Amino acid sequence: MAHQDTTPARPVLPSSDGPVRTCIGCRQRAARRELLRLVVGSVDDRPVVLPDPTGSAAGRGAHLHPTTACYELAVKRKAFARALRAAGGQGLPTDAVAQHLARVPAHRDRTDPDA
Repeated sequence: MAHQDTTPARPVLPSSDGPVRTCIGCRQRAARRELLRLVVGSVDDRPVVLPDPTGSAAGRGAHLHPTTACYELAVKRKAFARALRAAGGQGLPTDAVAQHLARVPAHRDRTDPDA
């Protein structure tokens, strides 16, 4: 008997929105331009997670909706080290990401007419 895949299909965004990435916090897919790219950088010779708002930093990246809700979900899920495949393990500091999110205005959904 054949095994049926019961996983719900993820909605596919129109190709005109550009590349699609998955948020490491909420696990929803979105156009890359709507997400904040994160990379592992070095501060005082220690690995830390850094925001890459321009998307131009070298190295493996992970993506996150620029909201505190998704950030908190990613922290709770311990998703940073896993997504970035960092050798630092679960103790990888994410303070720079939290500070960046506090400085940047809240992300607004462009499809919301009340935004």
